[in-house]
Amino acid sequence: MTTEDLDTRAEPAIRSADEEPAPQPPVIEDLERALEAILMVADEPISLISLATGLGAPVPAVRQTIERLVADYDGTEGGIRRGFELREVGGGWRMYVRPEHDDAVREFVLTQNPTKLSQAALETLAVIAYKQPISRGAIASIRAVNVDSVVRTLLGRGLITEAFTDGETGAIHYETTDLLLVQLGLNSIEELPHISPLLVDGIDGFEDIVQTR
Repeated sequence: MTTEDLDTRAEPAIRSADEEPAPQPPVIEDLERALEAILMVADEPISLISLATGLGAPVPAVRQTIERLVADYDGTEGGIRRGFELREVGGGWRMYVRPEHDDAVREFVLTQNPTKLSQAALETLAVIAYKQPISRGAIASIRAVNVDSVVRTLLGRGLITEAFTDGETGAIHYETTDLLLVQLGLNSIEELPHISPLLVDGIDGFEDIVQTR
């Protein structure tokens, strides 16, 4: 055996040692738990591509995992039907309370949070009331601040609701509810006072009449 033969045999071994190992696919159980964690805190529907990119997982694996989670929450495989569901809306996925439990959740939130709304919540509510239906991004542009937590508060109080989801952007648009009309003592949203006299302080009028139970 010549020296050249030894060099030829050693070359593949040296090259293999230098190469980085191929990334391993994520463990299915870990992927399910990671998806649950992300979807539990998502304020907007998240697309499969965004989920796959964020988790570093193949899109088909994410799609199959989503399908398993949907079946699990729906109890279609002999399990317990959960009080929440994983729903595809506007090209993305998000957790939702099942419609049959809306009243229970609303009543709980109202009885557990009897305090008045914050100034930020009142201002956001005013924007939604006068500009509805309006997306979260548009609200943030008007107020020039992040409104994610405030919108969640208003949703929890039952003062606003999701009107529809834009089919192209996936943005959820919000509108006020009948509960707000009850709190304000109005028959319809058209009875709101004209906004012009309110522009000096931005929220005068709402602060005095909007209260939660």
